[in-house]
Amino acid sequence: DDPLVAVAALARWLLQELRSRTEVRVLALTGSQGKTSVKDLLAHVCATQGPTVAPEGSFNNELGVPLTILRADLSTRWLILEMGARGAGHISYLCSIARPDVAAVLNVGSAHLGEFGSVAGIAAAKGEILQALKPEGVAIVNADDPQVAAMSTSAETVVSFGTEADVSLAQPVTLDPNGHAQIVLRYRDRDWSVTVPQIGFHHGINAAAAFAMAVACGIQPESVIDALATAEPQSVMRMESVRAPDGMLILNDAYNANPESMAAALHTLVGVARERSVAVLGPMLELGAESHAQHRRIGELAAELGVDLLLVIGEAAGGIALGAGDIALMSESVDEAIDTLRVSLRPTDTVLVKASRSIKLEKLVAALVAA
Repeated sequence: DDPLVAVAALARWLLQELRSRTEVRVLALTGSQGKTSVKDLLAHVCATQGPTVAPEGSFNNELGVPLTILRADLSTRWLILEMGARGAGHISYLCSIARPDVAAVLNVGSAHLGEFGSVAGIAAAKGEILQALKPEGVAIVNADDPQVAAMSTSAETVVSFGTEADVSLAQPVTLDPNGHAQIVLRYRDRDWSVTVPQIGFHHGINAAAAFAMAVACGIQPESVIDALATAEPQSVMRMESVRAPDGMLILNDAYNANPESMAAALHTLVGVARERSVAVLGPMLELGAESHAQHRRIGELAAELGVDLLLVIGEAAGGIALGAGDIALMSESVDEAIDTLRVSLRPTDTVLVKASRSIKLEKLVAALVAA
């Protein structure tokens, strides 16, 4: 009677059949941010080793996970699943459809704080993925995140990633002239240097997570590094590099936003900009009672980092302007912001565009590119 129940039952049956007849491995990951980026990196790595199925975009809920599973067949070697949660028990339910062989928690942030009520509630929900592991499974945890590092798991093997971990970022992440992440990963007393062809400092920790998951399921470190060096972006509107006709560089990160991803994007903007840095920011939704304070902190960070111009869109994001002070301008709507930018931007500017999904700031990017 319920199509969601039906598609879940079909996916559960299919995976049981595949496991009885093939050596398919299920690699699942969750986190408050970075899920899709890490999923894309891991999918690229695994695809160099055998037939791989991974989610399209952010297919990470009670419909997206079964639909991803149903794309697998007898040839599939690696099945990668991204698991999101809007409340307690959601990830446990997804794991009941596909119990992972390798499971990772990337981080615990404040995304959906309004729905969960507390960071502890978010951590408990994310930790469900580690509880679903069999003893012979492998848990992948972020050693730099206290909430993740404290999680318990039923797996006997735990692999950590972070600045000091089983898979370590041996040096601070730097950016090459194109803004691509230059990293040094240390694993089992050996260092590997690689430039991941994606924009932003945050792809350093993303690459460490993908590396940890890949080696946990038997892929050789050398093969992982070779694959990371060719892992170009796969998902749109996530630090997507766009050139306007006049040469202006736009960092289209309009897919979604939360305090942690917004901070990472601002650090990247300042790191990439060769001349003037411009941030066009909209509201971060679903933050509950913390919303105004979180927006204000983002404005303060923009000022601390030295962003040259900040355009804030919408009353809900007004705290960003308050925190940023003199560098900030306000626009009531996307259309008003477009008009302001057309008379304010220069060909040598680097422009970050970021807000929660429902704001649809990609309309602003399209207008700037068409100008």
